[in-house]
Amino acid sequence: MTRVLVVDDQTVVREGLVLILGLLTDVEVVGTASDGAQALRLVAEHRPDVVLMDLRMPRMGGVEATRRIRSEFPDIGVVVLTTYSDDESVLAALRAGARGYLTKDASPEAIGRAIAAVRDGTAQFDPRVQRRLADAVTAVVTPPPDGLTGREVEVLALIAGGQSNAEIAAELVISAATVKTHINNIFAKARLRDRAQAVAYAFAHGLAEPKN
Repeated sequence: MTRVLVVDDQTVVREGLVLILGLLTDVEVVGTASDGAQALRLVAEHRPDVVLMDLRMPRMGGVEATRRIRSEFPDIGVVVLTTYSDDESVLAALRAGARGYLTKDASPEAIGRAIAAVRDGTAQFDPRVQRRLADAVTAVVTPPPDGLTGREVEVLALIAGGQSNAEIAAELVISAATVKTHINNIFAKARLRDRAQAVAYAFAHGLAEPKN
């Protein structure tokens, strides 16, 4: 049996995860926590094999909790289960020591596979997260032009794909105001006047490909 601690600040999510994990024959839930600080106490008390960790929580978030768990209990694996799949969240969690990263629309089977993989010392990522990691590696090898950040390149590619601000916000799980800020930064850095110029810029620099 793989002993699992569930950490999430939303009661309905915690209870739902306990029910889901209860259907897996090789998993035992040893406890639940509503924030990172409580998770640390329960990890010390129960010594689970794997911690299923949310990221955005009060008092202590999942990144800091993951860092401390991996530092103090290096034999315990951490699988992040969160709403967020943006580059900053993914890379912060991995730097903290997480070995699994899933979004909350993952199937029970995917959660079970991630828990088993991390328990056995390997890694398991949501396919979208894998793509983001590949993009992040590419971004390191080939820096974006004009000092654009990785997130700004993502926004620019979606603009080139014809998506509206609202659609970009939904795709990246950020607010419309944040999208607008990214677009303003892109226009300023690349000296663009409008979205048409932004599309041309994205194609010219290989940041997006025209649709067939």
